[in-house]
Amino acid sequence: MREFSTPMTIAVPTTGNLTDDVAGNGRDHPDSVMFSRQSGSGLVDVTAAEFLTEVQGVAKGLVAAGIDVGDRVALLSKTRYEWTLLDYAIWFAGAVTVPIYETSSAEQVQWILQDSGAKAVVAEGADHIARIVEVRPSLEQLNNVWSFDDNAVEVLTALGADITDEELEKRRTTAMPSDLATLVYTSGTTGRPKGCRITHGNFMFELGVAVEELADLFDDEEAATLLFLPLAHVFARIVQIGCMKKRVRLGHSSDIKNLVADLGEFRPTFILGVPRVFEKVFNTASQRAAADGRGRIFDRAAEVAISYSRALDRGRVPLRLRAQHAAFDKLVYGKLRDALGGRCTYAVSGGAPLGERLGHFYRGIGLNVLEGYGLSETAAAITVNLPDAQKVGSVGRPLPGAAVRVADDGELLFKGGQVFDGYWHNDEATAAALTDGWLHSGDVGEVDDEGFVRITGRKKEILVTAGGKNVAPAVLEDRLRAHYLVSQCMVVGDGQPFIAALVTIDTESFPAWAERHGKKGAIADLVDDPDLRAEVEAAVEDANKAVSKAEAIRRFTILPADWTEEGGQLTPSLKLKRNVVMREFKDDVADLYR
Repeated sequence: MREFSTPMTIAVPTTGNLTDDVAGNGRDHPDSVMFSRQSGSGLVDVTAAEFLTEVQGVAKGLVAAGIDVGDRVALLSKTRYEWTLLDYAIWFAGAVTVPIYETSSAEQVQWILQDSGAKAVVAEGADHIARIVEVRPSLEQLNNVWSFDDNAVEVLTALGADITDEELEKRRTTAMPSDLATLVYTSGTTGRPKGCRITHGNFMFELGVAVEELADLFDDEEAATLLFLPLAHVFARIVQIGCMKKRVRLGHSSDIKNLVADLGEFRPTFILGVPRVFEKVFNTASQRAAADGRGRIFDRAAEVAISYSRALDRGRVPLRLRAQHAAFDKLVYGKLRDALGGRCTYAVSGGAPLGERLGHFYRGIGLNVLEGYGLSETAAAITVNLPDAQKVGSVGRPLPGAAVRVADDGELLFKGGQVFDGYWHNDEATAAALTDGWLHSGDVGEVDDEGFVRITGRKKEILVTAGGKNVAPAVLEDRLRAHYLVSQCMVVGDGQPFIAALVTIDTESFPAWAERHGKKGAIADLVDDPDLRAEVEAAVEDANKAVSKAEAIRRFTILPADWTEEGGQLTPSLKLKRNVVMREFKDDVADLYR
C-alpha cells in the first residue's frame, strides 16, 4: 500500500474560530480595503472596519430573531457580497451556515432545510423565495425567511438594535476549533445530498497551511481575487475565508454573462475556477480568431505556448522557441491576459481534471494554473500544485500535515486536519467514508515517488462535470425508469460540459404504445421518431424536477435495443454495469457531446 505524507509546517490552532479574522482586521487594520463590491455606479471599496460593523449589525439581528448557539441558518443565493456578509454574521451569532446552491430545485431545498433542521434561511430574490414557500408547510422548524432583494441586511440590522456589544461578543467567542462551522451538502450515491460536518478547526487547519504554501498568491500587497463560482461550493468558500485571513481584496461576480466586464473592472491578481471556465476561455478565443481569419495564427500560438511550458519542465527553452513565444506574446497571449483583467498571473483549478494540454497552454501564455484536488469532506483542497513544486497534469502533493494512501484496489485515501469527522445525522455513510481517520475518496489514482497525485478514474458513481458540479446519477435514473416506456437508462457527463443520458425502451410496453400512435416497425426503426422522443423527453423533464439546472439532463439518445443480463450490461440483480455500458456504447456517448 503506497503512502505519502507532507510534514506539518504550522502550529495547529487550539482556540478561537473563523470570526477572529474579521474582528482582528477591524481592530488592527481598520483602513485595509477588504472588498470591492458592486454598486449602481461601479465598484465601492469596503474597509475592514466597515465590514466588521456590518457583520456585527446583521449578527445582532439574527440573535434578536431567536437564532441560538449551534442553530443552523441556510443561505440560498448567487455569489454576491451579501453572501459573505451573512456567512460571517451567522458565525458571529454562534450559529452554523448551511449553503444551498441557488439553482437547487424545490425538492432539494426542502431536503437540505429539513435534514439540517435550519431555523432560518436567507434567500436572494423572489424565485428563491417561491421555492421555499412551495415546501415550507413540511418545515416545522423553519421560523424565519429573509430575502436580500427585500432588504434582509437592513431588516436584520434594525431588528438587532437592542442587542448589546457584550452579548454579541459572548456569542462570537463561544465556538472553538472543534465546533461546527457549516454543513456542506454533497451528492450521495442514493441521490440524497449528505451534510458534511465541517468545523472551524477544519477550515483553520486548511487555511493555515494553504495560504503559507500559496504565498505567491496571498502575500502580494496588491493581491486581489474575484469570486464567480458559487459560494455554496466549498472551493469558493475556502478562498473567501483565506482572503479574510490574509486581507486580500475580494470581489463577487454573480452573472457569468458579465464576467469579462467584471474581470476588467476588478483586475484580479489570481482567480479560481473549474476546468469548464478555462475550456470556455480557450474555445471562445479560438473561435473568435477563426471568425476573424486568424485561426491558423491562434492554433500556432497555442502550440508554441504548450511547447514553451513543456520546455520549462525540462529546464531549457530553445532559443528559437523563446523567440516565437515572445512574438506570440504580443500578438495573442497578451490579449488573453487582458481578458482576465491584465494583472492575473495565477489561477487555481479544482472540481474536475483540467487536462495536461490545457494546463501547459495556460502556463505558456503567462497564467500559471495550479491544479489541486479536494472534496467537500476535506474542506476543499488536500493536494495542490505549488508555484515552486508543480507537475502539470497532476493535482499536486498533499498539503503540509496531510497524507495520501493508495489502497489495494487503487482508491485514494486521505488523512489530515482538514478532513471532516462525518456526515450530519448519517452514521452509516460516515462509517463507509472514514476508516481509522482515513477518508475514502471514491477516486482511483496513483502517487509518484515525489508525492504528486494523479487521478486516473472514479470508483464511485458520482459524476463530476467539467464545471465541477457533483451529480448523483441515481436520482435521475430512478425517476426516468418510473416512466412506463423506459426500461433502462444511464446518466453520463463525467468531465463533460453537461449531463446527458442513454435510454432504452421497455419491450413489453412498446407494442401497445406503437399501436395507439399508429406506428409500425420495431424499436430500432423508431429511435428517432418524433412521438417516441417526445414521450421520453417528457420523462426527462419530470426527472429534471428533482435536481438543479446544473444537474439536469440536457440531451438524450434512444438506443435500438435494451440492456439485459444475457447481454452482459446488467448484473443478476439487474444493476447496471456502468463500465460495460460505457465501453460498448462509447460512440453513442461521444455523439451526445458533438
